[in-house]
Amino acid sequence: MASELTLLILLFQMICVIVVFAYLATRARPFTEILDGKFNLKNYLFLILFFGALSLYGTASGTDILGAHINVRDLGPIIGGLVGGPIVGLGAGLIGSAYRYSQGGVTVIACTLATLLAGLFAGIVYYGNKKRFIGLRGAVLFVVLMEVFHMALLILTVQPISLAMEIVSAVAIPMIVSNGLGMFFFAFIITNLIQERKTEAERDAYRTVVEREKAEMQIAHEIQTGFLPKDLPAISGVDLAGASLPAREVGGDFYDFVKGSNGETAFVIADVSGKGVPAALFMVLSRTIVKANATWHHDARTAIQDANAMIANDAESGMFVTLLYGVLNPETMNLTYVNAGHNPPVLFRRDGTLEHLNGTGIALGVMEDAEYQEATVTLAPGDVLVCYTDGVTEAINGDEEQFGEARFCTTVQECQDRMPDEIISTIIHAVNGFCGDEPQFDDMTLVVLKVDG
Repeated sequence: MASELTLLILLFQMICVIVVFAYLATRARPFTEILDGKFNLKNYLFLILFFGALSLYGTASGTDILGAHINVRDLGPIIGGLVGGPIVGLGAGLIGSAYRYSQGGVTVIACTLATLLAGLFAGIVYYGNKKRFIGLRGAVLFVVLMEVFHMALLILTVQPISLAMEIVSAVAIPMIVSNGLGMFFFAFIITNLIQERKTEAERDAYRTVVEREKAEMQIAHEIQTGFLPKDLPAISGVDLAGASLPAREVGGDFYDFVKGSNGETAFVIADVSGKGVPAALFMVLSRTIVKANATWHHDARTAIQDANAMIANDAESGMFVTLLYGVLNPETMNLTYVNAGHNPPVLFRRDGTLEHLNGTGIALGVMEDAEYQEATVTLAPGDVLVCYTDGVTEAINGDEEQFGEARFCTTVQECQDRMPDEIISTIIHAVNGFCGDEPQFDDMTLVVLKVDG
């Protein structure tokens, strides 16, 4: 028992040295490239020579018992085969077995064959596992089985049989345990390395996605801001203001004004479904079509009905747009509008009453032959019309409570006597104060018209 313990300590010391060199090897480029499936002559030669050298060291540092050379020679070819396939395993095995054969002794045949076959079988296991390392448990089990096989070869080739049995009984447990421990440590290093590289790859992929999304958002942001009106039309007796605050840097909201040849002014506020580049591009399409139809048609119903037919014909992605389209006659102060599934704008009368410009049709892009109706309201001095998208009223706080239409109306009534741009600033400030640290999840767009008086 004492001799077996002494032998086990000796073999364990050898393994410690091997593991140190193995750790350094796993950080070398040829090793990591093999793990990534990059097989070339340079990488093959590096691994064959390295694991062959480990096999030589495992033999040279061993000890003799009953004429048998006890060692961890098989560990090098096995590890080489499990990470690099049959070429590496067999190449390292040839180096180790050739050196062992040159030493001779009663166990020369068994030991030479065991080392050679260990690398070959390990490489076959590597291919059987789809060119992947079999993991810590699999590697330890494999090396234990190979050492059992080694002992079987000793029994079959050493004569007399009594000598073979005596050798096996003396060296079997130390050989199996020490090689198993050596493989455990080495497999642990490899497994951690594979996981480390997997994590790095996932992190790099995530960074690539984030950078791509940022680039897309920047492009979409430039698209959206580039199509928002730079200057507002002058309407006698009416003050205007508009603003759009996209969530996630960009969205599908937009607003616009079109000055007609007959002196009337058309305006639109819209909310395109979706976010990001697709929403921005669909916004450009919708805005262009609506603006073109606003120029061609003087009545609101025809302009929106024709715009819907064109948008629906191109909306193969399933996207749609809600909008409020209004045409204001500055002489009569009649506002004729079409509400295509949009949040009803609120008309704040000077006397404190409220009116909603309710829907007159469905969202654009849903049905090509959808019918739209128009309605008319007359604006009076001091009246304020506030058009908005759902990002305003559906903004939430940390308790997932919505800002809501009631708070929205109260906020506007408290600043109704101010100019339109101040009203917009007050609304946005109130929404942000309500939400606190909760991030903006949807675009907020506002258009305000106020009649002088």
